[in-house]
Amino acid sequence: MTWFKREIKGISTTTEEKKETPDGIWNKCPNCKKPLHYSEQVENQYVCHYCGYHIRIGSKEYFSILFDNNEFTELFENLRSGDPLHFEDTKKYVDRLAETISKTGLNDAIRSATGKIDGQDLVIACMDFNFIGGSMGSVVGEKIALSIDYCIAYKVPFLIISKSGGARMMEAAFSLMQMAKTSAKLALLAQAKIPYISLLTDPTTGGVTASYAMLGDVNIAEPGSLIGFAGPRVIKETIKKDLPKGFQTAEFVLEHGFLDFIVDRRELKEKLATFLKMMGN
Repeated sequence: MTWFKREIKGISTTTEEKKETPDGIWNKCPNCKKPLHYSEQVENQYVCHYCGYHIRIGSKEYFSILFDNNEFTELFENLRSGDPLHFEDTKKYVDRLAETISKTGLNDAIRSATGKIDGQDLVIACMDFNFIGGSMGSVVGEKIALSIDYCIAYKVPFLIISKSGGARMMEAAFSLMQMAKTSAKLALLAQAKIPYISLLTDPTTGGVTASYAMLGDVNIAEPGSLIGFAGPRVIKETIKKDLPKGFQTAEFVLEHGFLDFIVDRRELKEKLATFLKMMGN
């Protein structure tokens, strides 16, 4: 007797012949929990087509969405963090860096590149959250500073896409100094009358929010992004009051005047191109 086995020729399938679904083909929306096929995510620019949730993505995906034909030239790509403090917590900072570089294929938490968006020149510096929480260290500040120098030299508008947990504690004061450094450089960009656009994505917090993320000629955000300086728990304990519903969401921040507008990722390239044309004229 043959149970649970098809005897018809061409139909019988052994365990060894079964094909497994490759990892990464199907994902679950973090918001509505519905299954999303990878090709659908790419086609919809990593926005859930069921609920509109903006899935977290990195520089690779943003560059492909924004740059014409995904063509760009990366700038200052070989910069890597040092270990000036010889920092060690659960592991040595140098070991953490080496492990993260190997795992992510990135040299630090930001990539900068120049290309065209709807035929117009643009430099984009985009943060990657999967590199030590998108933390702002000395390399992040230096890449932004050098990108601004490039924009001034070649008269090219600048866009920073922020996605960060804040300053990198392993670099202590060296990290905090980047707040002043990047802010001063952006002042030079303003003096040169070159547009600077700041895009805040989920999450944008800490020293990044307190510096370059909020200094754009226009500050925009993706829907539902977490935007703030300190965490809700710290703020609640400090002011001894319950926080409003939706506190630190992009919509709350917009309502209270810290953003110019919120833009759906599927409309981002069109909106940016329109703004660049307006500023260019």
